[in-house]
Amino acid sequence: MTYRIGKIFEIESGHILSKHPGKCRFPHGHSRRVEVVLAADTLDANDMVCDFKAVKLALQAFLDSWDHALAVNTDDPNFAFYQAKHGERLIPFAHTDPTTEVMAQTIYAELARALAGTNRQGDFAIAATVRVERVRITETSSSWAEYTD
Repeated sequence: MTYRIGKIFEIESGHILSKHPGKCRFPHGHSRRVEVVLAADTLDANDMVCDFKAVKLALQAFLDSWDHALAVNTDDPNFAFYQAKHGERLIPFAHTDPTTEVMAQTIYAELARALAGTNRQGDFAIAATVRVERVRITETSSSWAEYTD
């Protein structure tokens, strides 16, 4: 049997899809809803997959760096300009467009990395058996992308 929990984060972010043939090649933004799902085959000592606060502690700082930031492909011809203009609020994506699909995969990888380095003791511990199951990002009220390993 598998237990699952989900945590939703909301961020405002922009991106430029340099390879896109339409309007998305221009800077634009979205109110993104980031939904992460963690799974475990057994519950911890508190009868949980893990505490929701532990999920927030594992991912919030990373997502805060994306909030009110602009994601850009490092191959974009204007990348240097955007980097100079936006500084730390620019999120570079190496040689790939920051599509919602790519963002979902990136957040999945960051959360998996955070879980691997999580303190396994204390009030908001996450058991080593907890795994990331999926990350879904809603880009508009009718569009989302999801990544699962």
